[in-house]
Amino acid sequence: MKNKGFTLLELLVVIVILGILATFVGTRIMGKPEEARQTQTKIQIQSLESALNMYRLDNGDYPSTEQGLRALVEKPGTGTIPRKWRDGGYLDKPRVPRDPWDNEYAYLSPGMRNTNGFDLFSYGADGQPGGEGKDADIGNWESEGESNQQ
Repeated sequence: MKNKGFTLLELLVVIVILGILATFVGTRIMGKPEEARQTQTKIQIQSLESALNMYRLDNGDYPSTEQGLRALVEKPGTGTIPRKWRDGGYLDKPRVPRDPWDNEYAYLSPGMRNTNGFDLFSYGADGQPGGEGKDADIGNWESEGESNQQ
C-alpha cells in the first residue's frame, strides 16, 4: 500500500512559497498606512456630508459654524434653533467621529470653498492648515459625486 501524503520536501516548498507571498503582500499593505488613513478620512467626510444633508432637509439649513458638527448628535441650543431636529440625531453613534489622526474635523458654514454649502475637512497628519503629502488637508471640496453648492 502506498502512502498518500505530502513529503517533507513538498511541505517545505509550500511553506517557502507562502512566506514569499506573505512578505510581498505584507509589505504592500503595511507600506501604505498613510494612504489608508487618507482613504478612511474621505469616507468619513462623505458620511458626515450625508448626515449634514439630512439635517438640512429636516431643518432648512445646515448647522452654523458655531453649532458645528455637534449639531448632528445634540440639538443646538445656540444660534438658529432647529424646529424639526431628529430625535436621536443624524449619526449612527452618539458622538462625532474624529479623523484617523485623532483630530476633530473642521466645519465651516457657509464654507469658504463651498460658499452655498459648507466646508468639512481634516487638516491631515500634522493637524495644521495646508501641507503636502500626508500633511495635506482633505476636504469635501475634493469628494466626487454630490456637491454642496446648491
